Amino acid sequence: MDRTGSPTVVVLGSVNMDLVTTVPRRPAPGETVLGSDFATVPGGKGANQAIAAVRSGARVRFLGAIGDDAFGTDLAATLSGAGVDITLLRRVDGASGIASIVVDEAGENSIIVVAGANGRVTDLTAAELAAIARADILLCQLEIPIHTVLAAAQHARASGTVVALNPSPVQPLPDELWAAVDLAIVNSLESEQYSDELTHVAHLVRTLGGDGAVYRDADGNERSVGGRTVDVLDTTGAGDAFTGALVATWNQGVSTALNWANTAGALTTTRLGASSAIPGSDRIAAALTAD
Repeated sequence: MDRTGSPTVVVLGSVNMDLVTTVPRRPAPGETVLGSDFATVPGGKGANQAIAAVRSGARVRFLGAIGDDAFGTDLAATLSGAGVDITLLRRVDGASGIASIVVDEAGENSIIVVAGANGRVTDLTAAELAAIARADILLCQLEIPIHTVLAAAQHARASGTVVALNPSPVQPLPDELWAAVDLAIVNSLESEQYSDELTHVAHLVRTLGGDGAVYRDADGNERSVGGRTVDVLDTTGAGDAFTGALVATWNQGVSTALNWANTAGALTTTRLGASSAIPGSDRIAAALTAD
């Protein structure tokens, strides 16, 4: 990979419409709480990470599916408007994926995801396989069927494409998938749930929320970056912003990528929403220069 140029990234994953409700505190079971705000915000882990990668300078092609509803039209327009290549984005009958998100005054959130069209990405076309083979990096998550993620990862590995996996939401994964992963990006919960499997991954990045992130290489050597002090409004999408920014700058070296991604994730928490809150290169660079 050219360490000075922009990498080509294929993101295989989900695209959802986020239905975001702001509340003083998240309700207990059976409790009704009055909300203070509501917004529809394009999201989905795959789409968020694709947009984050574009905003950090990568050339990004998205593989996934939207429904034939109004949300699907808006989601496609959002990806395309952000500079993501959607020529291979599928449009299927039925509903697009959605995520119902409740955000409290502290910026913490609870999320319910309904797969919709994302659940129908059950195979890969010849054109999609060719795009993966030509890419520098394949980035996947777990909001589409696992067997499709596995097929993509194995094809990427066989083609010499770096495989990056954000294993979220947590669920059992086949050993064959872990064997194809070059880079795993996990939060603290995912790190605990996949502790045994992650020992075999050559490159591991653990995000620590407000405390920064830690990188571990194949020899067990670690380096870390501390948290950034920001005014947190909404943590939704911060992990996706980190992941997309990390992959976009991976060819610039671990230290650069880790600092850049950490800053991208922190800045995302200062605005409401997921994809709409992800910062661009100028804003990230300005924050790093100010350090």
